[in-house]
Amino acid sequence: MKKKSFLILLLLIPILGISQTATDKILVQPYLQDAEPNSIKILWETSAGEESTVEYGLSPKLGQKTSGIANDVNFSDSRIHEVKLKDLKRLTTYYYRIKTGKLFSDIYQFKTPPFASDRQSFNLIAMSDMQRDSNNPEKFSEVVNDGILKYMEKEFGGAVPENLALVLIPGDLVATGTDYDQWQNEFFNPAEKLFSQVPVYPVLGNHEKNSTFYFKYFSLPENGSAAYSENWWYKDYGNTRIIGLNSNDGYRDTPEQYKWLQQVLAKTAENEDIDFVFAQLHHPFKSELWIPGEEEFSGKVVKLLEDFSTKTGKPSIHFFGHTHGYSRGQSKDHKHLWINVASAGGAIDNWGEFEGRDYDEFTNTQDEYGFVMVEVDANKENPKFTIKRVSRGNENIERDNEQTDQITIYKNERKPNAPVAISPNGDDIAAKYGTLLKAKPFDSSFGSAVHAASNWQLAENENFENPTLDSWKQSENWYYMENRQKNDDLTDEITKRLKPSTTYFWRVRYRDQNLNWSDWSETQTFKTKEY
Repeated sequence: MKKKSFLILLLLIPILGISQTATDKILVQPYLQDAEPNSIKILWETSAGEESTVEYGLSPKLGQKTSGIANDVNFSDSRIHEVKLKDLKRLTTYYYRIKTGKLFSDIYQFKTPPFASDRQSFNLIAMSDMQRDSNNPEKFSEVVNDGILKYMEKEFGGAVPENLALVLIPGDLVATGTDYDQWQNEFFNPAEKLFSQVPVYPVLGNHEKNSTFYFKYFSLPENGSAAYSENWWYKDYGNTRIIGLNSNDGYRDTPEQYKWLQQVLAKTAENEDIDFVFAQLHHPFKSELWIPGEEEFSGKVVKLLEDFSTKTGKPSIHFFGHTHGYSRGQSKDHKHLWINVASAGGAIDNWGEFEGRDYDEFTNTQDEYGFVMVEVDANKENPKFTIKRVSRGNENIERDNEQTDQITIYKNERKPNAPVAISPNGDDIAAKYGTLLKAKPFDSSFGSAVHAASNWQLAENENFENPTLDSWKQSENWYYMENRQKNDDLTDEITKRLKPSTTYFWRVRYRDQNLNWSDWSETQTFKTKEY
């Protein structure tokens, strides 16, 4: 009797095994990390299983395979798998699928990056703050699938990896970083068709709560400070250096991060292959839609990038989020852009909902969903990049991948001609009424250049120390859905009431739409009369 029971048990074991395997599944489809010209990391998550295998090759037939590691994620049978493919060829399309036991993914493809010396142009996407909003729970999926993927298909055609190099995310990937299920259901799964083909590079937002899940799910470059692995890092793609920073409480004021950034920028200054620096961090230095979200640390980063760009001639950007809307600004005296790339899912910070301010730096702010496209032209003789905002609208405005903003920045200087100051010049002015400073229209030897900004200075000394007036006006200032600079041709500026019996000096300079300033005009003088 005992022998019969034992035989029955032996027969049941394979059946039970098959039944258990049949319930296993891929929880997170494969996604790409830390791509290099000769290597790439592929990660995925399964409900169980230790095998971590990637089959890959130059065609869908695959033909090669590599194994990696499996790590615990939440004290259950679930495993995050990581495999690094090595000895790849640069600028080459590969096909791959993942395998854990009897589980297989579909076959996907990716393209390896170039070396900087290849001078290969590329595109990237930047978006942030996709944490789920209960009123619009599918918004992130919409932004990815109806937004990014359809936009890429319409604008470029062909396979996504051939036309999109990487995705940047400056924070707030999920609503609550300590909630395990949110990572699968609200971040990875809605974006699996994108992340399986294009490497994704996030930085921590406040909603991640410095969760261990973030560090388990991502395998980012380990070139930051040794004690702060993956909190800050940099990644080179062709002629562009991308820097990830942590602007969260407890990290933003860490001396190690600031010192590390200074060192990275110093080395970048000496690297002749790098034309541009794109940094990403979560918190804004200034926010037109939501002042309470501003952080001084971000201002320190902006100052470092401004000084770097002016000293080296290498334009820079800082991408950020936290405020749920789009903003594009530019530094007054530097080729440095300020780009808020939200919101890709989080509830919009609508105009008038929170305390805001019309800052001089920003020319375009929109309370809308969407993403930012960056097209980098790596032409050695004339490198440039173009920023495009692609909008998905909001609750009141319907937009289907509508481009609502654009700017192009050249590395090479394209200075407009110095403006000609007209009046006042040697005149006697009634002090109590002030005066109107006037100059001739914008002029440039570059035919496509247009007048985008003017900077007027008025002082009581010819060195313009402590100027009475230092006015910076831009051709556009979209604030609260209104262009506050409409009908201003930027060729004149009204002063306020002036001191009587005083000699004043004034000058003006013009800027084009690519952030190139002219030289100052010749200095003009005038005197004021008694009241």
